[in-house]
Amino acid sequence: MGDQSEALLERVRAARAERRPLCPRGTGGKFHLGRPVDGEILDTLEHSGVVHYDPSELVVTARAGTLVSELIATLAEQDQMLPFEPPLFGGDASVGGMVASGLAGPRRPWAGSVRDFVLGTRVITGEGQHLRFGGEVMKNVAGYDLSRLMAGSFGCLGLITEVSFKVLPRPRASRSLQLRLTGEQARERVLDWRRRGLPLSAACHGGGLLRIRLEGNQGSVHAAVAEIGGEPLEDNHYWDKLRDHRLPFFDGAKPLWRLSLPPAAPVLELPGTQLSDWGGAQRWLKSDADTATLRQLAASAGGSATRFGGEEAEDAPFHPLPAALLRYHQTLKARLDPERIFNPGRLYADL
Repeated sequence: MGDQSEALLERVRAARAERRPLCPRGTGGKFHLGRPVDGEILDTLEHSGVVHYDPSELVVTARAGTLVSELIATLAEQDQMLPFEPPLFGGDASVGGMVASGLAGPRRPWAGSVRDFVLGTRVITGEGQHLRFGGEVMKNVAGYDLSRLMAGSFGCLGLITEVSFKVLPRPRASRSLQLRLTGEQARERVLDWRRRGLPLSAACHGGGLLRIRLEGNQGSVHAAVAEIGGEPLEDNHYWDKLRDHRLPFFDGAKPLWRLSLPPAAPVLELPGTQLSDWGGAQRWLKSDADTATLRQLAASAGGSATRFGGEEAEDAPFHPLPAALLRYHQTLKARLDPERIFNPGRLYADL
């Protein structure tokens, strides 16, 4: 445990010399996402620990193998939090995997994404260099913001060894409600509440119920509860279960799809069972429908469809990129990992 960066650097340099692909892994909770990669596992869990934490500056720096649950507990001692509410699939996650996947929980549309709170990273590149990008203060620089590009890269650009985050105070008050509404009624209500600035921090519709969370100061939350009405949400762990895919909706062998759509996208007639998260911007779908059909439906609403889970592997789990954006990805991959050491093909076959 502790700083294992030199050992990791040696592993990367040896793999580069022998042109052996590497698959960085923390807890493995997101290892099923993306295309299969035939490579050597590069375990990061021993490279762990909080390097620096300054509650007064709302900044924390942790090594990639640090468990997210431990980081959350450290922040909670100072009444602070990771605002993007990262999922803990399988019970936990590592800081490196959290950033590499770029996945966020129910608070994401209102608080921001993982990328929004990354201040800096340390990364071992495919050329065997251990580089630092960004820092512990918010900076605007010309060119690539490489520290934030690591968010959602799925380990294809390099090995994340350390990350600095901006954190926020935990809300003073939190209330969760449920209202019996159709999908279209729920969509219209959430859009209206957002326009009016009500303190929403989560909104999920499924099974004829809209469940919402209100967070902020005592006065604003109390006023919003009185205005919205509805009933209290009795399950105190509902948002954690949604975040971590522990709701009954996620059970079963049917393929799980994630549709990313504009916030105002209409309710779609989709082949399967839906659960609408992020106020409608993220829609989970359990369906046996073919890939082309689902992607066409998502694209028609201005969004994309990603295969998130299922018993059988999907050859192209991520929604295809436009040609210009794919070239940008290829250029960046060639610049940081010219020998294609890190997770070659995990995102797309030619990356």
